[in-house]
Amino acid sequence: MTRHSGPFSGRGLVDGRAQAPAIVLKEPLSFWGGMDVATGEVIDRHHPQAGAVLAGRILVMPAGRGSSSSSSVLAEAIRAGTAPAGIILSEVDAIVALGALVAAELYARTCPVAVLSLADTELISSGDLVRLEIMDGGATVIVSPATAR
Repeated sequence: MTRHSGPFSGRGLVDGRAQAPAIVLKEPLSFWGGMDVATGEVIDRHHPQAGAVLAGRILVMPAGRGSSSSSSVLAEAIRAGTAPAGIILSEVDAIVALGALVAAELYARTCPVAVLSLADTELISSGDLVRLEIMDGGATVIVSPATAR
């Protein structure tokens, strides 16, 4: 079966470009208490993908979860080089966007953030190579499947 690889169009929350393998989380994640800033690992023991490493990957998840402190944790991970290379959500999340915007402003480091439809995000699998391009509020996502499924 061949999966549709895009390009998908969506809404850009934070401008930038990134290309990396995807890591797909089926449940939202709070960066505050959910991700280790030093390693980029999911450390929330209750998250179904605890232990997954987000650093350098395109993170695909429904939305962020929880505390406004998540934005500062994400900004610090971007500064440290342990954050996802880019983030694709299926719902607008101002806290996630704020963390990426703060890192761009304070540290001149980007982590593009986009919102795609739930139907489009469900076509992305962990390991797929994802190219994310966001400019002026528009997002384009191209997916190269890791293997034939």
